[in-house]
Amino acid sequence: MTTTQNAKQKLILIGNGMAGIQTVEHLLKLNPNRYEITVIGSEPHPNYNRILLSYVLEGSKELPDIVLNDWSWYTENKIRLHAGTTVTRIDTEQRMVHTDSGLELAYDELILATGSTPLILPVPGSDKEGIVGFRDIQDCERMMEAARTYRKAAVIGGGLLGLEAARGLQQLGMEVTVVHLMEDLMERQLDPAAAAMLKAELESQGLKFKMPASTAEILGGERVTGLRFADGSTLESDFIVMAAGIKPNTALAAASGIQVNRGIVVDDYMRTSAPGIYAVGECNEHRGICYGLVAPLFEQAAVLAKHLCGAETEPYTGSTVSTKLKISGVDVFSAGEFQDREGLMALKLHDPWKKVYKKILLEGDIIVGGVLFGDVGDAAPLAKWVKERAVMTAEIHAALMGGGCCGSGGKKSSVEAMSDEDIVCGCNGVTKGTIVEGIRQQGWTTVDQIKACTGATRSCGGCKGLVEQLLAHTLGDGYDAAASGKQGICGCTTLSRDEIVAAIEEKGLSTVREVMHVLEWSQTEGCSKCRPALNYYLGMLRPATYQDEKESRFVNERLHANIQKDGTFSVIPRTYGGVTNPAELRKIAEVAEKYDVKMVKYTGGQRMALLGVKKEDLPKVWEELGLPSGYGYAKSLRTVKTCVGSQFCRFGTQDSITVGIELEKKFERLWMPAKFKMAVNGCPRNCAESGTKDLGIVGNDGGWEIYAGGNGGIKLRGADLLCKVKTDEELMEITGAYIQYYRETGKFGERTSDWVERVGLEDIRLKVVEDTANRKVLNERVELALSQLKDPWQEVVRSPELQEKLYETVRPETDAAHHAPAQAAASN
Repeated sequence: MTTTQNAKQKLILIGNGMAGIQTVEHLLKLNPNRYEITVIGSEPHPNYNRILLSYVLEGSKELPDIVLNDWSWYTENKIRLHAGTTVTRIDTEQRMVHTDSGLELAYDELILATGSTPLILPVPGSDKEGIVGFRDIQDCERMMEAARTYRKAAVIGGGLLGLEAARGLQQLGMEVTVVHLMEDLMERQLDPAAAAMLKAELESQGLKFKMPASTAEILGGERVTGLRFADGSTLESDFIVMAAGIKPNTALAAASGIQVNRGIVVDDYMRTSAPGIYAVGECNEHRGICYGLVAPLFEQAAVLAKHLCGAETEPYTGSTVSTKLKISGVDVFSAGEFQDREGLMALKLHDPWKKVYKKILLEGDIIVGGVLFGDVGDAAPLAKWVKERAVMTAEIHAALMGGGCCGSGGKKSSVEAMSDEDIVCGCNGVTKGTIVEGIRQQGWTTVDQIKACTGATRSCGGCKGLVEQLLAHTLGDGYDAAASGKQGICGCTTLSRDEIVAAIEEKGLSTVREVMHVLEWSQTEGCSKCRPALNYYLGMLRPATYQDEKESRFVNERLHANIQKDGTFSVIPRTYGGVTNPAELRKIAEVAEKYDVKMVKYTGGQRMALLGVKKEDLPKVWEELGLPSGYGYAKSLRTVKTCVGSQFCRFGTQDSITVGIELEKKFERLWMPAKFKMAVNGCPRNCAESGTKDLGIVGNDGGWEIYAGGNGGIKLRGADLLCKVKTDEELMEITGAYIQYYRETGKFGERTSDWVERVGLEDIRLKVVEDTANRKVLNERVELALSQLKDPWQEVVRSPELQEKLYETVRPETDAAHHAPAQAAASN
């Protein structure tokens, strides 16, 4: 394919993962105008950090927390993204890519970054329900869903992924047994001594182990019930995670006639056997080796990007790998050689009481490997010395093994001994010099600032300790450890929610951009975490004057629909109190037929969801429904679930339907820190499940009981009794005050289940219930906010101009309709 001299070449990246996008990031830095870039990814998500999936699984992080490049990044860098799309064929002769959605895209250069797939053991029963791998966010979601129902899990594989999966499932409340074929855990990274210490530590935390054990069969009918091993013994289990290894995803390359061995075969510049096609990351095989760790993949990405830009670069000759286990409270690190063997000298320090083990392996005087357990503070310099094949010296020996240091200067810190060219963050190639210059010239004082500006600590997080040491060493007496560790609302700022809200009020700030400028954001355009938060805080503080910034909202909110895994959308009309009528049902049926809706589903919130609506049909669907949006995508009131109450039920003591509808109509469309669900029961039998709602109401003979802070999701929490009231009027008043107090004090994205625990039930009860004067003020403020509300979607439906403006950032050219966090419609 030829291009004119001035035209950009067409570059297609197949795979929206870490290695491929790292290559693109390098390209944009080297020559942002060289290529017209298209990215095709099978997952309906932006580029996220797979290394941190274990934290998502255990519940300490959510998907937005591990996103590396949010949806706006693609748009800002003029990258055309096709998310939720799979490439089915590459025509290497015509240089064309074909996808499952019918796209046919031409390329000049193409990068395969298809990653790897979990190795599913080929044993009888491996196709049963209840078996998952552990490679992507969907696997995490399936595991978290299983933990709600099932109790006993088996994780097959005692390597890095297996142990992280096991610990995550244990954190979710499951009884977990790790099944491992070998006698030692992490036998590819640890020697027997370190492996034994690791096993003992994990056993003390409640994990169980069956090892060595060879799985012969998976038991059960349609669903798994256990495992049978080669020795005839069995293990009861109703959920199984396969973490016994990965294999490069080579299917597309093989089907397209590209040379494949174990992985896609590449040379030292990542070139495959097909002209103009490269492979990077876990999918490739370089000099007979397939790498599954992030640092080698990023080293490959840097070489490939320079090659594609015509920049001078050394060839990629392979990587010295290092490994760190990501389980809280368990510090394990290894690099290079780790097993004793003839020809190597092993220097060892073993302190069972402190649970510390260090082993350094020398070939002659050359450092060729090491293992650290319990104390991994020297992990970064050890990895450097192994990679460089450094000569052991008295200083290095003292640094690693303790004791005095020769010379009058005393023992140097590990960061003091590093040169400016030494790599601090191996994942992102960030040097000591880059960080020190930023601290001195740009005024960086926190890890978050360094992360936002350089990417250090962004990937595996293993270098965070070293970055903190650099801050302390460079700033000296000016280093504030507390401030450095302080968490801002995102990496763009160190300011907390309360500090930002106070500054907006004190300084009279009125726009998102003004807040970021005046409060000195490190990223001048902000990010996907802070922009929506600032938009909410401004709207909450200035309901009568603030103009909502649509560009600061997630695309789900701009389109009033939830994106689904196939790129279509779910439309959820409002159904007040779960009550509908024949006319509304008729409209829903007619629209569903007319627009070929794939499924009409009753949701968990007593509503109907129309699943599979095409993006371009959304305005017409809403117009013809003529119903208000149920806000199944928004940080606002989602549903008010009701039972039939005293109108129909023989047990009902209160009219739950009428009260529920009144509450829903009053507070719909009111923006809140996070999604908000309510329920109203007509009697204590609790058919509407008020005990797991953000605000739950239960009727009795004397009036109503109001419950606060419930959550029926991943972090299950029973609601607390807030108060009892006698009249519907008092119920509405306390509800309004409670919602407004949450709006004013909740952090953006913080559910009431977390808010109640942070603020304290007694404080909420005082401000909302007991202090009637404050309750009145809160209601006045919520009424002011409610008076400004209108249905924004109806404005769009009536205005072609607004429709055009709405779709400016979601045209097919950028495919940014896929740029929204997928939220399951059934959760609404």
